Amino acid sequence: MPSGPATPAPRPVLASLPAYRPGRPPAPVAGLTAYKISSNENPYPPLRSVLAVVREAAAGINRYPDMGNTALREALAERLGVGVGQIACGTGSVGVLGQIMTAMCEPGDEVVFAWRSFEAYPIVTALAGARPVPVPLTSGHEHDLPAMLGAITSRTKVVLVCTPNNPTGTFVPDADLRLFLDAVPPHVLVVIDEAYLEFVTHPGAPDSLSIARDFPNVVVLRTFSKAYGLAGLRVGYAVAPEPLAEALRATATPFGVNLLAQAAALASLEAIDELTVRVKDLVAERERVEAALAVQGWRLPASQANFVWFPLGEDTAAFAEVCERRALTVRPYGTDGVRATIGEPEASDRLLEIAARWRAARA
Repeated sequence: MPSGPATPAPRPVLASLPAYRPGRPPAPVAGLTAYKISSNENPYPPLRSVLAVVREAAAGINRYPDMGNTALREALAERLGVGVGQIACGTGSVGVLGQIMTAMCEPGDEVVFAWRSFEAYPIVTALAGARPVPVPLTSGHEHDLPAMLGAITSRTKVVLVCTPNNPTGTFVPDADLRLFLDAVPPHVLVVIDEAYLEFVTHPGAPDSLSIARDFPNVVVLRTFSKAYGLAGLRVGYAVAPEPLAEALRATATPFGVNLLAQAAALASLEAIDELTVRVKDLVAERERVEAALAVQGWRLPASQANFVWFPLGEDTAAFAEVCERRALTVRPYGTDGVRATIGEPEASDRLLEIAARWRAARA
Protein backbone atom coordinates (compact mmCIF):
# COMPACT_ATOMS: atom_id res chain seq x y z
CA MET A 1 0.00 0.00 0.00
CA PRO A 2 1.25 3.55 -0.69
CA SER A 3 2.59 5.43 2.30
CA GLY A 4 0.94 8.63 3.45
CA PRO A 5 -0.54 10.45 6.45
CA ALA A 6 -1.83 8.30 9.27
CA THR A 7 -5.22 10.00 9.03
CA PRO A 8 -7.06 11.92 6.29
CA ALA A 9 -5.50 15.38 5.99
CA PRO A 10 -7.22 18.53 4.67
CA ARG A 11 -5.48 20.59 2.01
CA PRO A 12 -2.53 22.54 3.44
CA VAL A 13 -3.92 25.82 2.08
CA LEU A 14 -6.65 25.75 4.73
CA ALA A 15 -4.10 26.30 7.49
CA SER A 16 -3.00 29.58 5.92
CA LEU A 17 -6.41 30.95 4.97
CA PRO A 18 -7.31 34.29 6.55
CA ALA A 19 -10.35 33.92 8.75
CA TYR A 20 -13.60 35.52 7.65
CA ARG A 21 -14.80 37.44 10.68
CA PRO A 22 -18.55 38.09 10.67
CA GLY A 23 -19.94 41.08 12.49
CA ARG A 24 -20.27 40.33 16.19
CA PRO A 25 -23.71 40.38 17.82
CA PRO A 26 -24.51 43.35 20.06
CA ALA A 27 -23.08 43.17 23.55
CA PRO A 28 -25.69 43.76 26.29
CA VAL A 29 -25.02 46.65 28.67
CA ALA A 30 -27.28 47.34 31.63
CA GLY A 31 -29.58 50.27 31.02
CA LEU A 32 -28.84 50.54 27.29
CA THR A 33 -30.49 49.14 24.19
CA ALA A 34 -27.84 47.17 22.29
CA TYR A 35 -27.35 47.82 18.58
CA LYS A 36 -25.44 45.75 16.04
CA ILE A 37 -23.91 47.88 13.30
CA SER A 38 -21.02 45.51 12.65
CA SER A 39 -22.63 43.79 9.65
CA ASN A 40 -23.94 45.66 6.64
CA GLU A 41 -27.48 44.46 7.16
CA ASN A 42 -30.67 46.29 6.28
CA PRO A 43 -32.21 47.29 9.65
CA TYR A 44 -35.75 47.13 8.29
CA PRO A 45 -37.73 43.87 8.58
CA PRO A 46 -38.86 42.20 5.36
CA LEU A 47 -41.81 43.78 3.61
CA ARG A 48 -45.15 42.23 4.58
CA SER A 49 -45.79 41.25 0.99
CA VAL A 50 -42.44 39.46 0.81
CA LEU A 51 -43.03 37.71 4.14
CA ALA A 52 -46.42 36.52 2.93
CA VAL A 53 -44.85 34.97 -0.16
CA VAL A 54 -42.17 33.28 1.94
CA ARG A 55 -44.77 31.84 4.32
CA GLU A 56 -46.73 30.45 1.39
CA ALA A 57 -43.60 29.01 -0.20
CA ALA A 58 -42.64 27.35 3.09
CA ALA A 59 -45.48 24.89 2.59
CA GLY A 60 -43.46 23.36 -0.24
CA ILE A 61 -40.07 22.95 1.41
CA ASN A 62 -40.38 19.18 1.21
CA ARG A 63 -39.59 19.65 -2.48
CA TYR A 64 -36.33 20.70 -4.13
CA PRO A 65 -36.20 24.24 -5.49
CA ASP A 66 -35.85 24.98 -9.19
CA MET A 67 -32.17 24.24 -9.75
CA GLY A 68 -32.07 26.59 -12.73
CA ASN A 69 -33.59 29.55 -10.84
CA THR A 70 -35.66 29.95 -13.97
CA ALA A 71 -38.35 32.40 -12.81
CA LEU A 72 -35.82 34.55 -10.96
CA ARG A 73 -33.43 34.66 -13.90
CA GLU A 74 -36.28 35.61 -16.23
CA ALA A 75 -37.43 38.40 -13.91
CA LEU A 76 -33.88 39.74 -13.51
CA ALA A 77 -33.25 39.61 -17.25
CA GLU A 78 -36.42 41.57 -17.96
CA ARG A 79 -35.63 44.18 -15.30
CA LEU A 80 -31.99 44.62 -16.35
CA GLY A 81 -32.54 44.44 -20.10
CA VAL A 82 -30.22 41.49 -20.68
CA GLY A 83 -30.65 37.97 -21.97
CA VAL A 84 -31.82 35.23 -19.61
CA GLY A 85 -28.71 33.29 -20.62
CA GLN A 86 -26.55 36.06 -19.16
CA ILE A 87 -27.82 35.55 -15.60
CA ALA A 88 -26.27 33.11 -13.12
CA CYS A 89 -27.53 32.85 -9.54
CA GLY A 90 -25.88 31.66 -6.35
CA THR A 91 -25.89 31.78 -2.57
CA GLY A 92 -25.32 35.50 -2.20
CA SER A 93 -22.86 37.45 -4.31
CA VAL A 94 -20.00 35.80 -2.41
CA GLY A 95 -21.35 32.42 -3.47
CA VAL A 96 -21.41 33.54 -7.09
CA LEU A 97 -17.88 34.88 -6.65
CA GLY A 98 -16.82 31.40 -5.56
CA GLN A 99 -18.41 30.03 -8.73
CA ILE A 100 -16.39 32.55 -10.76
CA MET A 101 -13.15 31.44 -9.12
CA THR A 102 -13.96 27.77 -9.69
CA ALA A 103 -14.75 28.44 -13.34
CA MET A 104 -11.74 30.64 -14.03
CA CYS A 105 -8.78 29.75 -11.80
CA GLU A 106 -6.28 26.94 -11.61
CA PRO A 107 -3.27 26.51 -9.30
CA GLY A 108 -0.66 29.14 -10.07
CA ASP A 109 -3.13 31.68 -11.46
CA GLU A 110 -3.37 35.15 -9.88
CA VAL A 111 -6.30 37.28 -8.77
CA VAL A 112 -5.77 41.04 -8.37
CA PHE A 113 -7.89 43.14 -6.04
CA ALA A 114 -7.67 46.33 -3.98
CA TRP A 115 -6.85 46.10 -0.30
CA ARG A 116 -8.40 46.73 2.04
CA SER A 117 -11.53 45.50 0.33
CA PHE A 118 -14.06 42.69 0.85
CA GLU A 119 -12.35 40.23 3.16
CA ALA A 120 -13.70 37.17 1.32
CA TYR A 121 -11.55 37.98 -1.73
CA PRO A 122 -8.31 36.38 -0.52
CA ILE A 123 -10.26 33.44 0.90
CA VAL A 124 -12.14 32.46 -2.25
CA THR A 125 -8.99 33.06 -4.29
CA ALA A 126 -6.87 30.73 -2.17
CA LEU A 127 -9.60 28.07 -2.08
CA ALA A 128 -9.52 28.02 -5.89
CA GLY A 129 -5.77 27.37 -5.74
CA ALA A 130 -4.90 30.80 -7.10
CA ARG A 131 -2.63 33.43 -5.56
CA PRO A 132 -4.14 36.61 -4.12
CA VAL A 133 -2.49 39.82 -5.31
CA PRO A 134 -3.72 42.65 -3.05
CA VAL A 135 -2.99 46.21 -4.18
CA PRO A 136 -3.07 48.94 -1.49
CA LEU A 137 -5.78 51.59 -1.68
CA THR A 138 -4.82 55.19 -2.30
CA SER A 139 -4.41 57.65 0.56
CA GLY A 140 -8.04 58.62 -0.13
CA HIS A 141 -9.16 55.01 0.53
CA GLU A 142 -9.98 54.45 -3.14
CA HIS A 143 -8.96 51.83 -5.69
CA ASP A 144 -5.52 52.59 -7.14
CA LEU A 145 -6.37 51.55 -10.69
CA PRO A 146 -2.92 52.34 -12.19
CA ALA A 147 -1.28 50.21 -9.51
CA MET A 148 -3.80 47.41 -10.08
CA LEU A 149 -3.06 47.55 -13.79
CA GLY A 150 0.65 47.31 -13.00
CA ALA A 151 -0.03 44.23 -10.87
CA ILE A 152 -1.49 42.29 -13.82
CA THR A 153 0.90 39.66 -15.13
CA SER A 154 0.76 36.77 -17.58
CA ARG A 155 -0.60 34.66 -14.69
CA THR A 156 -3.53 36.99 -13.88
CA LYS A 157 -6.93 35.41 -14.52
CA VAL A 158 -9.30 37.67 -12.58
CA VAL A 159 -9.37 41.28 -11.35
CA LEU A 160 -11.92 42.24 -8.68
CA VAL A 161 -13.26 45.80 -8.49
CA CYS A 162 -15.50 46.46 -5.48
CA THR A 163 -17.56 49.60 -6.03
CA PRO A 164 -18.67 50.98 -3.65
CA ASN A 165 -15.75 49.47 -1.81
CA ASN A 166 -16.34 47.46 1.35
CA PRO A 167 -15.29 48.66 3.94
CA THR A 168 -14.30 52.19 2.85
CA GLY A 169 -17.49 53.16 0.96
CA THR A 170 -15.65 54.82 -1.91
CA PHE A 171 -16.63 54.23 -5.54
CA VAL A 172 -14.72 53.84 -8.80
CA PRO A 173 -15.76 56.55 -11.31
CA ASP A 174 -17.25 55.34 -14.58
CA ALA A 175 -14.67 57.17 -16.71
CA ASP A 176 -11.75 55.81 -14.70
CA LEU A 177 -13.08 52.27 -14.84
CA ARG A 178 -13.48 52.46 -18.61
CA LEU A 179 -9.91 53.70 -19.04
CA PHE A 180 -8.73 50.86 -16.81
CA LEU A 181 -10.65 48.29 -18.84
CA ASP A 182 -9.23 49.67 -22.08
CA ALA A 183 -5.78 48.69 -20.77
CA VAL A 184 -6.66 45.32 -19.19
CA PRO A 185 -5.75 42.36 -21.44
CA PRO A 186 -8.96 41.02 -23.01
CA HIS A 187 -8.40 37.49 -21.67
CA VAL A 188 -8.40 38.75 -18.05
CA LEU A 189 -11.83 38.69 -16.42
CA VAL A 190 -12.81 41.85 -14.53
CA VAL A 191 -15.53 41.41 -11.90
CA ILE A 192 -17.42 44.55 -10.89
CA ASP A 193 -18.72 43.74 -7.42
CA GLU A 194 -21.76 45.93 -6.73
CA ALA A 195 -23.20 44.59 -3.48
CA TYR A 196 -24.07 48.16 -2.43
CA LEU A 197 -25.24 49.48 -5.79
CA GLU A 198 -28.67 50.62 -4.63
CA PHE A 199 -27.19 53.07 -2.11
CA VAL A 200 -25.15 54.94 -4.73
CA THR A 201 -26.22 58.52 -5.47
CA HIS A 202 -23.11 60.04 -7.08
CA PRO A 203 -23.65 60.79 -10.80
CA GLY A 204 -20.09 59.77 -11.63
CA ALA A 205 -20.53 56.19 -10.39
CA PRO A 206 -20.14 53.42 -12.97
CA ASP A 207 -22.97 52.24 -15.18
CA SER A 208 -21.81 48.67 -14.92
CA LEU A 209 -24.33 47.11 -17.28
CA SER A 210 -23.37 49.58 -19.99
CA ILE A 211 -19.71 48.83 -19.30
CA ALA A 212 -20.40 45.10 -19.54
CA ARG A 213 -22.01 45.62 -22.95
CA ASP A 214 -18.88 47.44 -24.15
CA PHE A 215 -16.30 45.07 -22.60
CA PRO A 216 -16.85 41.32 -23.13
CA ASN A 217 -14.41 40.46 -20.32
CA VAL A 218 -16.60 42.06 -17.62
CA VAL A 219 -18.92 40.35 -15.15
CA VAL A 220 -21.27 42.32 -12.88
CA LEU A 221 -21.92 40.87 -9.43
CA ARG A 222 -24.97 41.84 -7.33
CA THR A 223 -26.92 40.65 -4.30
CA PHE A 224 -30.31 40.68 -2.59
CA SER A 225 -28.66 40.77 0.84
CA LYS A 226 -28.23 44.50 1.39
CA ALA A 227 -30.83 46.88 -0.04
CA TYR A 228 -33.41 44.11 -0.46
CA GLY A 229 -32.98 42.96 3.14
CA LEU A 230 -32.64 39.25 2.36
CA ALA A 231 -29.24 38.64 3.97
CA GLY A 232 -30.53 35.61 5.85
CA LEU A 233 -31.73 33.86 2.69
CA ARG A 234 -28.49 34.10 0.65
CA VAL A 235 -29.27 34.92 -2.96
CA GLY A 236 -27.09 36.83 -5.40
CA TYR A 237 -26.46 36.85 -9.12
CA ALA A 238 -24.03 37.69 -11.88
CA VAL A 239 -24.60 39.31 -15.26
CA ALA A 240 -22.04 37.85 -17.63
CA PRO A 241 -21.46 36.96 -21.27
CA GLU A 242 -23.54 33.87 -22.03
CA PRO A 243 -20.66 31.35 -22.25
CA LEU A 244 -19.29 32.51 -18.91
CA ALA A 245 -22.74 32.64 -17.29
CA GLU A 246 -23.24 29.05 -18.42
CA ALA A 247 -19.94 28.13 -16.77
CA LEU A 248 -21.03 29.83 -13.54
CA ARG A 249 -24.26 27.87 -13.52
CA ALA A 250 -22.24 24.69 -14.08
CA THR A 251 -20.03 25.41 -11.05
CA ALA A 252 -22.94 26.30 -8.74
CA THR A 253 -23.89 24.05 -5.84
CA PRO A 254 -26.90 22.05 -7.07
CA PHE A 255 -30.12 23.52 -5.62
CA GLY A 256 -27.98 26.05 -3.71
CA VAL A 257 -30.45 28.93 -3.95
CA ASN A 258 -33.24 27.48 -1.86
CA LEU A 259 -36.95 27.62 -2.49
CA LEU A 260 -37.64 30.40 0.03
CA ALA A 261 -34.77 32.52 -1.29
CA GLN A 262 -36.04 32.32 -4.85
CA ALA A 263 -39.58 33.19 -3.78
CA ALA A 264 -38.43 36.12 -1.64
CA ALA A 265 -36.17 37.52 -4.36
CA LEU A 266 -38.98 37.40 -6.91
CA ALA A 267 -41.39 39.06 -4.50
CA SER A 268 -38.82 41.74 -3.72
CA LEU A 269 -38.42 42.57 -7.42
CA GLU A 270 -42.19 43.02 -7.61
CA ALA A 271 -42.10 45.30 -4.55
CA ILE A 272 -39.24 47.43 -5.84
CA ASP A 273 -41.08 50.73 -5.29
CA GLU A 274 -41.51 50.04 -1.55
CA LEU A 275 -37.91 48.90 -1.25
CA THR A 276 -36.70 52.02 -3.04
CA VAL A 277 -38.35 54.16 -0.36
CA ARG A 278 -36.47 52.24 2.32
CA VAL A 279 -33.18 52.68 0.48
CA LYS A 280 -33.79 56.43 0.21
CA ASP A 281 -34.41 56.55 3.95
CA LEU A 282 -31.11 54.76 4.62
CA VAL A 283 -29.25 57.09 2.25
CA ALA A 284 -30.77 60.08 4.03
CA GLU A 285 -29.65 58.63 7.37
CA ARG A 286 -26.15 58.06 5.97
CA GLU A 287 -26.00 61.68 4.87
CA ARG A 288 -27.19 62.84 8.30
CA VAL A 289 -24.50 60.81 10.02
CA GLU A 290 -21.76 61.98 7.64
CA ALA A 291 -22.77 65.63 8.05
CA ALA A 292 -22.79 65.35 11.86
CA LEU A 293 -19.39 63.64 11.89
CA ALA A 294 -17.98 66.38 9.67
CA VAL A 295 -19.23 69.03 12.11
CA GLN A 296 -17.45 67.12 14.89
CA GLY A 297 -14.22 67.44 12.93
CA TRP A 298 -13.96 63.97 11.43
CA ARG A 299 -12.53 63.76 7.91
CA LEU A 300 -13.85 60.49 6.60
CA PRO A 301 -14.04 59.17 3.03
CA ALA A 302 -17.43 59.99 1.51
CA SER A 303 -19.52 56.82 1.48
CA GLN A 304 -21.73 55.60 -1.33
CA ALA A 305 -22.76 52.50 0.61
CA ASN A 306 -24.82 51.80 3.74
CA PHE A 307 -21.90 52.32 6.14
CA VAL A 308 -19.22 54.82 7.09
CA TRP A 309 -15.49 54.18 7.48
CA PHE A 310 -13.30 55.50 10.29
CA PRO A 311 -9.62 55.16 9.20
CA LEU A 312 -8.33 54.99 12.76
CA GLY A 313 -5.11 53.06 12.28
CA GLU A 314 -3.63 51.93 15.58
CA ASP A 315 -6.67 53.30 17.44
CA THR A 316 -9.03 50.87 15.69
CA ALA A 317 -9.36 48.37 18.53
CA ALA A 318 -9.68 51.09 21.18
CA PHE A 319 -12.53 52.81 19.33
CA ALA A 320 -14.35 49.51 18.84
CA GLU A 321 -13.96 48.77 22.56
CA VAL A 322 -15.41 52.13 23.53
CA CYS A 323 -18.38 51.44 21.27
CA GLU A 324 -18.89 48.02 22.83
CA ARG A 325 -18.93 49.51 26.32
CA ARG A 326 -21.82 51.64 25.11
CA ALA A 327 -23.73 48.61 23.72
CA LEU A 328 -22.83 49.44 20.12
CA THR A 329 -21.06 46.76 18.12
CA VAL A 330 -19.02 48.03 15.17
CA ARG A 331 -16.64 46.18 12.83
CA PRO A 332 -12.90 46.71 13.44
CA TYR A 333 -10.40 45.80 10.72
CA GLY A 334 -6.99 45.10 12.23
CA THR A 335 -5.10 48.37 12.43
CA ASP A 336 -6.85 49.89 9.41
CA GLY A 337 -10.11 51.23 10.74
CA VAL A 338 -13.68 50.71 11.86
CA ARG A 339 -16.75 50.24 9.70
CA ALA A 340 -20.11 51.29 11.11
CA THR A 341 -23.30 50.28 9.32
CA ILE A 342 -26.11 52.78 8.93
CA GLY A 343 -28.97 51.25 10.88
CA GLU A 344 -31.68 52.52 13.16
CA PRO A 345 -31.53 56.29 13.86
CA GLU A 346 -31.09 55.44 17.54
CA ALA A 347 -27.98 53.43 16.67
CA SER A 348 -26.70 56.33 14.59
CA ASP A 349 -27.27 58.71 17.49
CA ARG A 350 -25.27 56.40 19.76
CA LEU A 351 -22.45 56.31 17.22
CA LEU A 352 -22.43 60.11 16.94
CA GLU A 353 -22.34 60.46 20.71
CA ILE A 354 -19.36 58.12 20.99
CA ALA A 355 -17.57 59.74 18.05
CA ALA A 356 -18.01 63.20 19.58
CA ARG A 357 -16.59 62.08 22.93
CA TRP A 358 -13.69 60.36 21.18
CA ARG A 359 -12.80 63.55 19.31
CA ALA A 360 -13.15 65.69 22.41
CA ALA A 361 -10.86 63.41 24.42
CA ARG A 362 -8.16 63.80 21.77
CA ALA A 363 -8.56 67.49 21.09
